[in-house]
Amino acid sequence: MKLQKILNRLQKLHPKEIDLSLERIQKLCKKLGNPQDNLKYISIVGTNGKYSTIQAIRAILKEANINVNIYSSPHIQKINERFIFNDEEISDDNLAKLLTEVEDINAGEPITYFEILTAAYFYHAKNFENINLIESGLFHRFDATNIIKENLISIVTVIGLDHLNWLPENEQTIEKIVYEKTSSLLNSTIVIAKQANKETLDSIKKNILSNNSKKIIFDEQFSFAENENGFIYYEDEIGGLKLPKPNLIGEFQVQNIATAIAAIRSLNLKIEDRHIKNGITKIKSIARLQEIKNGKIKDLCKNNKIFVDGSHNPLGAKVLNEYLESLNCKKHIILGMMCSKDHNQYMNYFNNISSVTTIDIPNQPNAIKGKELKQKLNRFPNINYKESIEDAIKSISLSNNDIILITGSLYLAGEVLNLN
Repeated sequence: MKLQKILNRLQKLHPKEIDLSLERIQKLCKKLGNPQDNLKYISIVGTNGKYSTIQAIRAILKEANINVNIYSSPHIQKINERFIFNDEEISDDNLAKLLTEVEDINAGEPITYFEILTAAYFYHAKNFENINLIESGLFHRFDATNIIKENLISIVTVIGLDHLNWLPENEQTIEKIVYEKTSSLLNSTIVIAKQANKETLDSIKKNILSNNSKKIIFDEQFSFAENENGFIYYEDEIGGLKLPKPNLIGEFQVQNIATAIAAIRSLNLKIEDRHIKNGITKIKSIARLQEIKNGKIKDLCKNNKIFVDGSHNPLGAKVLNEYLESLNCKKHIILGMMCSKDHNQYMNYFNNISSVTTIDIPNQPNAIKGKELKQKLNRFPNINYKESIEDAIKSISLSNNDIILITGSLYLAGEVLNLN
């Protein structure tokens, strides 16, 4: 309760949830002694795949006994997930103490919630010698994480259309999003993941043309291929690796893992092939095609597999559908989404779905009501509405080998995992 009271106060320091500017966090960090200026960073920007890429890096470095700090957003189940120090999630008591100290130093100045959390992360990270894996929040150019002056490497994961409501209507284009995410990357090394299409990659290249960083680009300086037995063949300028099947599901996760490997192998760290091979089988991943194997939710669907995935944009839907299409079974989707998302565009990517059940996302006033979502998606022949997650699962008529996918929002994913 103590921590939640502090978080409630911090959310009231600025009238807007997001107010794109670097001035407020720069002012606060100056009061804190500019802790961000003396840290080692790997910066991760993009639309999808940031979290999974970070977790792949973390797992590989851990095999080499290299601990990391991580700052990521949003959280799935609790805010502590955003603050990883020395490879451990910060405790409630330590987070409360940290945020109270930063709140006092801020002295009531207007600052957004994300900005003060970011400043708090920098302030605490100075106590560790570790590499900091920093996930950019909304876009990058005016994101609070973009006040660092140098880093070891910048990783650009797949970029696509998302958060368009924060852009003027005439600027809601992939070119504008690419510009916001890549135009202010630091001069170090830039690793670019496999992109959805050539146009996006060309736009990224155009935006970093004047950047003097070494560029490591998928299909140019590194590549990967999967064989039918699940092995991955990875290759870059250093050489090739035959890798075991990772513990994450989906071809898109292999893309994220390959990007992580490219980044790690570009750094002067004592990483051996065995660290990579072992690490990619031990990646921690929450709400990214995560199979729920036990608990209350699993009990409701008994012998059928159930997955939860927090994807909420067209790129996410595309790769999810590609995975579902690879399965020889009936698929059922339970869907909850936020009002700001393009609901029809998201669902247009799904084919051969046996049923769709829309639900209300608990505790989220900005979520679209399940009844309204059902009306918007009436092209699906077998679409239903249920008020709760449990009722939705119980309502689905399941045959042997059928699977259920709960998707559409990270907030929904968090509610599912908390319920379980």
